[in-house]
Amino acid sequence: MKTTYKIGEYFLPTSVKEMERLGWECVDVILFSGDAYVDHPSFGNALIGRFLESLGLKVAIVPQPNWRDDLRDFKKFGKPNLFFAVSAGNMDSMVNHYTAQKRLRSEDAYTAGGKAGQRPDYATVVYGKIIKDIFPDSLLIIGGIEASLRRLTHYDYWSDSLKPSILTESRADYLVYGMAEQPLRAIVDTLKTDKNASLRHIRQLAYLSKNDEKLDISNIVELPSHESCLKDKKVFSEAFIKTEKEYNKMYPATIVQLISNKKVIINPPYPPLDGAALDAVYGLPFLRKPHLKYDKSGVPAFEMIKDSINIHRGCFGGCAFCALSAHQGKFIGSRTEDSILKELETIASFPEFKGHISDLGGPSANMYKMKGENLEMCEKCARPSCIFPNICTNLNNSHKALVNLYEKASQVEGIKKITIGSGIRYDLFIGSLNDKEKYAKEYLKLLILKHVSGRLKVAPEHTSEKVLKAMRKTSFNNFLLFKAQFDLLNKQHHLNYQIIPYFISGHPDTTYDDMAELALCAKKHDLIIEQAQDFTPTPMTLSSVIYYTGFDPYTKKGIYVAKSNEEKTKQKSFFYFTKKENIPMIRQILTSRKRLDLFEKIYPKRFK
Repeated sequence: MKTTYKIGEYFLPTSVKEMERLGWECVDVILFSGDAYVDHPSFGNALIGRFLESLGLKVAIVPQPNWRDDLRDFKKFGKPNLFFAVSAGNMDSMVNHYTAQKRLRSEDAYTAGGKAGQRPDYATVVYGKIIKDIFPDSLLIIGGIEASLRRLTHYDYWSDSLKPSILTESRADYLVYGMAEQPLRAIVDTLKTDKNASLRHIRQLAYLSKNDEKLDISNIVELPSHESCLKDKKVFSEAFIKTEKEYNKMYPATIVQLISNKKVIINPPYPPLDGAALDAVYGLPFLRKPHLKYDKSGVPAFEMIKDSINIHRGCFGGCAFCALSAHQGKFIGSRTEDSILKELETIASFPEFKGHISDLGGPSANMYKMKGENLEMCEKCARPSCIFPNICTNLNNSHKALVNLYEKASQVEGIKKITIGSGIRYDLFIGSLNDKEKYAKEYLKLLILKHVSGRLKVAPEHTSEKVLKAMRKTSFNNFLLFKAQFDLLNKQHHLNYQIIPYFISGHPDTTYDDMAELALCAKKHDLIIEQAQDFTPTPMTLSSVIYYTGFDPYTKKGIYVAKSNEEKTKQKSFFYFTKKENIPMIRQILTSRKRLDLFEKIYPKRFK
């Protein structure tokens, strides 16, 4: 007997039995994901699955399919009515698997029980090839952050090589880059009319065409071919510059790159979702919990974010080591206040909710509702960052909307405490020459007095001005100004909160001297170093291009890069200069560099 369920009363099916229980005989879309299935808007597989469902489709999810057996996970639902969709998950599978020193991680937060090894290396490619081997005539669309940031020639740190567009290796028909709702809606509308229709007209899609095929496109930016990038690092750096300039524009051109006898075509993106459109996505009927199959083990990433709320998308920070703007875009799309408050009310209504919201944020904590005051100026701009090397005079960086949101959110019945877990961009309100709004100080005060759990994590990234410039990060002096305000408010209100700074070692242009200066600075300012990591070059970032080429692509000036695991380990040891076991190594390093003066300053008692 078939049981009738309403949307919002069931998980998307992960097995044929679950599909039959819903009364379905087949599905329209089968979504393969490298992550466990958690029906929560912070998990990409659930977000895309529920969105496709809202378009009237029957959607099945195959989370973490077994690629090492008889491939029954790939066959169990058969061929979908419309298409297969593949994503490696919320993270690039290689970042998920390996440390910065290319050692296998022992845990995976996006897997039940934190168990490692439940997805393959280069998961999008592996899943895609298997699907095409089994269902060669099926339509395969790839997406997610792994596919998005590998859409063109890119440096792959784990193989230490340039790889071509992931389209060529995955055998996918199309690639959706960035946040996928709008292109998916267009895809579904097209396929509902004709299952065999071409999708090449759809924005935010990438595909392969024959080299001699004529393109009916007027606004094109041609990149150097993949083969020419392989031969010459300067040519690869020029390709990156062209790409970065385009994805930081409000209205980018179509990007074309020749790979062997084919062309990769990158259609320009849709404008970011905002307001009601974004509200509709986050208002979909998520169950906000892991699939029942994980009841005994749980999913660690869910435990971290289950009571958090995403309030905006996009980031105009433009950090050199981060690919967020290449994926989500530089322009901010924000949800409405009403939508966010409604989601808070939903969370507060759950019997298991303890009263603590762990985050109201997004890619950053405090870019909500921010945008250019004169959008015509934004249309002409291709700056990678709106706040580096200085805050754009056209940017409305008012925190008024955020202050109002925090105040209203705190009044929702059942909410006892809201802490901000996303990164605070203090350079938006500290040390700014054009801080033209009165809400900056109010935001800082509200943040520290009401929305800190006792320890506030912020990311100055380094103390060296030279390194920070290479990172496209604000001066460390601005962190010190922020810390001074933080300490003052602590003193005035009799609090004992701590700032926990986040630092990176091994980034291009970082030397042992820079790390020694960081240790000295941490000692001078009583900084607690707990959040620190070695730099990992990830695809489609400026930092990864510098790491590979050894020079700044814009200036062609050579930049020092630490590449050996030995040097990476030694640089990282300076974060933990107070540990006795690190002192001999630090002394040996600074002695060899004839910088015992720094050692003496870090450990003055050893010279008495």
